[in-house]
Amino acid sequence: MASNAILLITLTLFNFICISFAFDPRPLQDFCVSSPPGNATCKDPNEVTANDFGLSGLDRPGPFNAYGITAVRASSATVPGFNTLGLTFARVEYALNGYLPPHTHPSSSEVIYVVEGMLEVGFITTYPEYKYYSKVLNKGDVFIIPVGLLHTQRNVARTKTVITAASNTQNRRVIYIPDSIFAAKPAINSYYLAGAFKLDEKTVKDLQTKSWFNRSVVPV
Repeated sequence: MASNAILLITLTLFNFICISFAFDPRPLQDFCVSSPPGNATCKDPNEVTANDFGLSGLDRPGPFNAYGITAVRASSATVPGFNTLGLTFARVEYALNGYLPPHTHPSSSEVIYVVEGMLEVGFITTYPEYKYYSKVLNKGDVFIIPVGLLHTQRNVARTKTVITAASNTQNRRVIYIPDSIFAAKPAINSYYLAGAFKLDEKTVKDLQTKSWFNRSVVPV
């Protein structure tokens, strides 16, 4: 009896561990094509077509933002068949000297594949180590960013760099560190930020007046 109780407790704890490490929920059916895209309602399976699972135009991105990047994303918001599958996919172009500021994806890991060019990418571990793992990726290289860790990306090629990025979440949230701190509304106390960043308060107030993230471009 004692061994059975221990086995039951062990299995229960293992189940909780599996749940805690899970990302998006597992679907209960083959697919749930959203209708319309981004809606939680599933389309009648008899009305689903192959077009619900594909997207054209990832090779035709929009304008570059202030950081010199532009992205097109395939997700549940743009491809109905992505709904409930816990995935997003993006194609990102970096102009010459383009970069992404330090940022995190709180709910997902990220796999980066270099299509052309060269990309310096790195991530920083948590307190107290703050170890920075960085690498220059060339065409054909793959790199993974562990879930939630602060990371950096910049084009180090002499021309544009193109990558694809896949994440294991349906809602690929992103927090750009400089933007979130200096563009917060209402503004964070400038005296506090001056102390936190070891800057003078005038510099902080100036940073708080800057135009930060360009919301017309898909975040990556």
